[in-house]
Amino acid sequence: MIAIEISSFGPPEVLRPADVAKPVAGPGDVVISVKAAGVARADTLQRQGKYPPPPGASEIPGLDVAGQIDSVGPGVTSWKPGDSVCAILSGGGYAEFCAVPAVQVLPLPQGWTFAEAVTLPENLFTVYDNLVTRAGLTSGETALIHGGASGIGSMALMVSRFLRAEAFATAGSDAKCDACLTFGANHAINYRTSDFVQEVKRKTGGRGVDVILDLVGGDYLGKNLDVLATEGRIAVIATQGGRTAQLDLGALMRKRCRVIGSTMRARSSEEKGRVAERLLKRIWPALPTKDPIRPVIDSQFPLTDAAKAHARMESGEHIGKIVLVP
Repeated sequence: MIAIEISSFGPPEVLRPADVAKPVAGPGDVVISVKAAGVARADTLQRQGKYPPPPGASEIPGLDVAGQIDSVGPGVTSWKPGDSVCAILSGGGYAEFCAVPAVQVLPLPQGWTFAEAVTLPENLFTVYDNLVTRAGLTSGETALIHGGASGIGSMALMVSRFLRAEAFATAGSDAKCDACLTFGANHAINYRTSDFVQEVKRKTGGRGVDVILDLVGGDYLGKNLDVLATEGRIAVIATQGGRTAQLDLGALMRKRCRVIGSTMRARSSEEKGRVAERLLKRIWPALPTKDPIRPVIDSQFPLTDAAKAHARMESGEHIGKIVLVP
């Protein structure tokens, strides 16, 4: 089968198509014939040598796919060949076939194409687990979503709307701010031209927000704490702005708030399976209407043009998910 390998660590051009062995479904696994694969920021970091796959995971990049079940391993009764599905992976998505634990697989939502459905797994697993399960965002609360025009950010805004929470978004251009409003943001702030801390405080009467989903890290931690309401929660899920930060512990204690950090990729299949169960019960019934959670696709590339897809990701111009099609 054709897969995309990282020939050496470096720029997008190090991504090369290669003929590799088709995976075999082991106990508890399924093999998926990939019809669409998602591109994530984590893939670009892996390509640069900054984010290696967890032990035992495929060295092939790609954290989510949509397609059809090709074969099932011993002990799998929940799926059969031909079923249309999407799945979250620890690696291996940039290929014509991939193997994945069956518990990490979800049915293709009614009315969604494969390219549309691949916008769900990595984004929705990450957003729901951090925004809802860990940070506890509920109806009537306020949320601040950084990077609101990204795949993760757009999904977080749609989930916030689904929960009937009031959402603020930050983005790096007026066009991206306009896009955030279509995703479900009640307010969108261009962080290049405005101080998001001042803007959020102004729009909340000085109260701040209940939950912040932070993809930036670095010095945003102090700014997030400043704009956080009493009893608020900050969920840090990426460190594009740096891995270290200073924190005013006095302010942390006065506001009685929590700072939560997590990643999804390195978690066990059992942990990911529990997230899948929550999504199937809470989110999947709402997907056929495509309102408020809908597919947001920035662009599609042939699998063999993975380098161009990575260049698009790193340009910072994308809005929504970048998709590879074998």
